[in-house]
Amino acid sequence: MELTAGSSLPVTKIATGFVFAFGALRFNGFDLLLDPVGWGLCASGLTRLLRSAGDPFDRARSFAVAMVSVSLVAVFASGVPHPSDEPASFSLSQVIGLVDTAGALIAVWLTVDAIIRRIRPQGEISTAARLDVLRWAVVSLGILGILSGFGHADLGFVTPIAWFVAVVTLIVVLYRAAGLPWLFPTEERATG
Repeated sequence: MELTAGSSLPVTKIATGFVFAFGALRFNGFDLLLDPVGWGLCASGLTRLLRSAGDPFDRARSFAVAMVSVSLVAVFASGVPHPSDEPASFSLSQVIGLVDTAGALIAVWLTVDAIIRRIRPQGEISTAARLDVLRWAVVSLGILGILSGFGHADLGFVTPIAWFVAVVTLIVVLYRAAGLPWLFPTEERATG
């Protein structure tokens, strides 16, 4: 299977999108890795893997497209100050942050689920198992982080470090899986 010079692997776009969505490269307090760009890359990669309406890649793509808007709102809301004198009340920026974080975890789950469903029947059992464990780790640790952020659990520094390791490992496994022939767009698979 040979790719043309102008083509790129869809799963590589997805993994790069996760780098933008979950990574941070700050310059004067501004994150240069814009989350909306990351979710746009994910949506682009998922679109290229889509075979029919309603398949798992369609659901994941729809959610990634929605995350472009949610994360764009979150970028603008992050600059809005919120009252810190009433810890029991939620400000609008906190609610937007919660929706952004929860949406990101759901988008990861749906995206990785679609990839697992595509490669498992083709015999890629070990890669599918790794991806399955990693999605559980990312989502579970992310939920613990949300609870910790709202003061419902004091988990110290172990949870954010474990979550970061899980996200990085997931991205690396996605980059390694990008070359699997079952994860090529339909038109490239037909000509290869």
